[in-house]
Amino acid sequence: MAENSRSEAYAAAGVDITAGYRSVELMKAHIARTATSGVMGAVGGFGGLFAPDLTGMQHPVLVSGTDGVGTKLKIAFLMDKHDTVGIDCVAMCVNDIICCGAKPLFFLDYIACGKNIPERIADIVKGVCDGCVESGAALIGGETAEMPGFYPEDEYDLAGYCTGIVDERCIIDNSAMRPGDKVIALPSSGVHSNGFSLVRKVFDVENADITSPLPSLGGRSIGETLLTPTRIYVKPVLALLGEVNVRGISHITGGGFYENIPRSIPEGLCARIDRSSVRVLPIFDEIAARGGISERDMFNTFNMGVGMSIVVPADREQDALAILRENGEEPYVIGEITESGDRIEIR
Repeated sequence: MAENSRSEAYAAAGVDITAGYRSVELMKAHIARTATSGVMGAVGGFGGLFAPDLTGMQHPVLVSGTDGVGTKLKIAFLMDKHDTVGIDCVAMCVNDIICCGAKPLFFLDYIACGKNIPERIADIVKGVCDGCVESGAALIGGETAEMPGFYPEDEYDLAGYCTGIVDERCIIDNSAMRPGDKVIALPSSGVHSNGFSLVRKVFDVENADITSPLPSLGGRSIGETLLTPTRIYVKPVLALLGEVNVRGISHITGGGFYENIPRSIPEGLCARIDRSSVRVLPIFDEIAARGGISERDMFNTFNMGVGMSIVVPADREQDALAILRENGEEPYVIGEITESGDRIEIR
């Protein structure tokens, strides 16, 4: 069918249908890596089919999340590197739903571009599949939209959607949080996928050299450092949830500490963060210095080296740290829960 489908008129308008078919062929091997036991059918139908395993669940609840990569994509364009932004797209979705305690089941992506270059589309989807494998989600569908005249030929946008599942009795809703509970940090891999409008302005990325190594960044370039994929926390957090009564989780995204940590703190309580304990990554020192940005604004914009915060009972602090370490994380305590109406204090 695909071999016989070609519109000369559509091609003259800038849309190459056959390039779309070529893209699908190139990405099939990557998609196959993400398959899990719930996947039904093959990619290419009008809808993605998935049969979840509900064994042991009393009241299964579906949890969904959607997000994009934002203007971090501008760095990918400048560096001509497209095989990692898909990890960012998956991470932004799955890291959100794990905050509810949900295990990701499946993912769908959406790529809109000015010109469908099959090899580049396959690179993008490779990154999506890498993220899906890391989070245990199956890529069961997606869409590539060629939109000449809307996007420049060498640019694209990328967004995604995931669905996960959690038993209703296991939903993390902060109702059990108490003064004295400990706030544990999971380190970020860098800027992740938020705040890039400010980052691009600070580094003047369209005009400056972002490819030369910098000693302040450990010999890496600005571009390479900024393109570091968002860390995916799903498997370590699921391992923790299986053994410790976690009382709150925050994914530190746009708005930084001040916006995201309070989202998991109930009224009347406060996350008191010890500023000296936060292990700020060099890229954030570079952004603050070059942009003349106040510490308050930095903590209200970026993750500052903490990609996720987890609240656990004080008597399970050491257990939680040990479990997270066993699952590849380098967790550390950054504060505790206190009685206050401020929701968050950093001092």
